[in-house]
Amino acid sequence: MKTIAFFNNKGGVGKTTLVYHFTYMLSELGFRCLAVDLDPQTNLTSMFLSDERLQEIYDTESSRPTILESIKPLNRGIGDITPAHIEQIKGNIGLLAGDLELSLFEDKLSSGWGQCLNRDEAAFRVVSSFFRVIKEASERWQADFNIIDIGPNFGAINRATLIAADYVIVPMAADLFSLQGLKNLGNRLGTWQEEWKDRTSRNPEPSLILPSGLISPLGYVVMQHGIKESRPVKSYLNWANRIPNVFREFVLKNTDETNLTVNDDEYCLALLKHYHSLIPMAMEARKPIFLLKPSDGAIGAHLGAVKNSYNDFYTFTQKIINKISID
Repeated sequence: MKTIAFFNNKGGVGKTTLVYHFTYMLSELGFRCLAVDLDPQTNLTSMFLSDERLQEIYDTESSRPTILESIKPLNRGIGDITPAHIEQIKGNIGLLAGDLELSLFEDKLSSGWGQCLNRDEAAFRVVSSFFRVIKEASERWQADFNIIDIGPNFGAINRATLIAADYVIVPMAADLFSLQGLKNLGNRLGTWQEEWKDRTSRNPEPSLILPSGLISPLGYVVMQHGIKESRPVKSYLNWANRIPNVFREFVLKNTDETNLTVNDDEYCLALLKHYHSLIPMAMEARKPIFLLKPSDGAIGAHLGAVKNSYNDFYTFTQKIINKISID
């Protein structure tokens, strides 16, 4: 199994929608997938589940079948992780539902990071908790891929999540702030990897399985904003074509200059349209845009857009599968 996290500290780039569609396309291709919502905003969970099921899960003061329940004993200092509830979305898609109260675990993760330097076993159990919860659930679900959605920040939750991932994919827009987010991500990933390597050498309990922290950047996805007559507008190209060098310098730590455009860059996994008109239709039908049917309202020009979106997400997903296979 492979664990892929989608992350950019610049929000509003369509990350959660991308995770949702990527998971469904993997399912279409016959893979078993475990989607993991570690963004306390729980937007991915909301996309996967009906309003009725969401109310059943969250409209209660007692225990909830979310990932939070798995780490509650650790958070309260009375035990270790417990197996997470897997919400079955369809035959080969499972979901570890998110929880707004996950943000309350942030302080525990933050202090645990520092205490690992003191060879504190309890701290290692806290910091590795997401990794171990996902690993156990993935094995139980017999997943080929774990796909993680996380929020747009550099907090302790995201640090614990990213060191648990094998790969990271960066969704971004072609603009100044997304480029800055890419630089921030590259710098922070390198720091976290070095810090975790130092900490794992101090682990006092050899039987405790820890994440390697060797996060491999697979590439980036550009969500296209400015399209005019099927061509990117000039401002879009100006920003987009800066991405290859920024990705190499700050994320891959390769300072060699390249003249590559975003269209020619092997690390550009996709240039994806937003398919604005299809999103409300897809949300109403509780399915990805590329599986919409005429009975869902996808008729005329919409049906053509549905077919185009299928090709786009198929190509994107297949590219990731191929890169991981080569890796």
